[in-house]
Amino acid sequence: MKRLVCALVFVSTAAFGQQVGPWNLDALKKEVPAMRWVNQEGPVHSLLYAGEVYKGEPTEVFAVYASPVTLGEARPGAKFPAVVLIHGGGGTAFAEWAQLWAKRGYAAIAMDLSGSRPPDVTFDPKTGAPNLSGRNAKTILRLPNGGPNHTPAEKFDSIGGDSHEHWPFHAAASVMRAHTLLRSFAEVDAEHTAVTGISWGGYTTCLVASLDDRFKAAVPVYGCGFLHEGESVQKPSIDKLGDRAAEWVRQYDPSSLLPRCRVPILFVNGTNDVHYPLDSYRKTFDTVPGEKQMRIQVNMAHGHSAGWAPQEIGLFIDSKCRAGKPLPIPGEPRIAGETVTVPFQSAVAPQSAQLHYTTDGGPRSKRTWTTVSASLSAGTITAPKPPAEANTWFVSLTDERGAQVTTSVQFQP
Repeated sequence: MKRLVCALVFVSTAAFGQQVGPWNLDALKKEVPAMRWVNQEGPVHSLLYAGEVYKGEPTEVFAVYASPVTLGEARPGAKFPAVVLIHGGGGTAFAEWAQLWAKRGYAAIAMDLSGSRPPDVTFDPKTGAPNLSGRNAKTILRLPNGGPNHTPAEKFDSIGGDSHEHWPFHAAASVMRAHTLLRSFAEVDAEHTAVTGISWGGYTTCLVASLDDRFKAAVPVYGCGFLHEGESVQKPSIDKLGDRAAEWVRQYDPSSLLPRCRVPILFVNGTNDVHYPLDSYRKTFDTVPGEKQMRIQVNMAHGHSAGWAPQEIGLFIDSKCRAGKPLPIPGEPRIAGETVTVPFQSAVAPQSAQLHYTTDGGPRSKRTWTTVSASLSAGTITAPKPPAEANTWFVSLTDERGAQVTTSVQFQP
């Protein structure tokens, strides 16, 4: 009951204007932030743009930008859909991530959300590939006027004071500022933009998709809400807040904001992710009232490269921003007798389906999964019923592109 009340607080606040929690959405969505280019040589450019006030002082946010024009693959004057890229813990503004999306035909911006910047990236003159050998934790430097760092002190411990001291406030605001800036670029099709983020960036994607209705698609990878429950590795940090924990959940846990989300959203995660366990993930998924899909991969690795690798991210965003063919849409599983059936729709011919289940107890991150083939016929997946001792299971569907989606995760009593 407490979670519902928290969500209603945010909805009722929004009903009286565009101030939602600590965020002034009118300002963030309408005022293009001041910016200056740092480097416009090479296929990926870098820039600084105005952020929120931090400790009473104005801040700047470092970002990288790429498009088919900066890559030399399109002429100036063309327009492109665009994507905002949000790194996770230990990450930064990744030039190779922006370049990847530019090669897909998008204008892409990736910002650093730790008040820092990476070293300048050089590019191979023949291949155009970035040289990343000099980038590490020691070479990522604090900006003299950067915002809060990406540490538990700024993420959790500062709650109860001025919201301008809180990392989640700055993170979501900086993403929305980057979105507004991106939409102002002449080569960007402002009506076809998307956002995706990894780990803490997936968490921030959940916040932003709930606050910024200008996006046509959102893909949080790993990140979810209910960080104060279950096996979440963030739960101890929230528990330590004591009487302030409820305020943190109300303001910054995605479970309190996602009831506002109307942006089509694809949740991507692995079965054994230690940071964002499946029970919290399913609860987060259920909180979204609008269009939503899920892709759970058995034993998906946790990391930036692993997080931006799934082709389904691009296909989902293409379907919302470039009239691409959508991912398959499975319905809810139904058990009848000894079989599970799942109705589905697919614009691309289906190729295969599977049932995935675990009978293990203990921490979800350490459970072993079993995969069993299922059959396809006339818009229906048919799989054997999971064994009685199976406690968690789901069904996956793969189309001829190799794109996989899954049903929502099912839990046995």
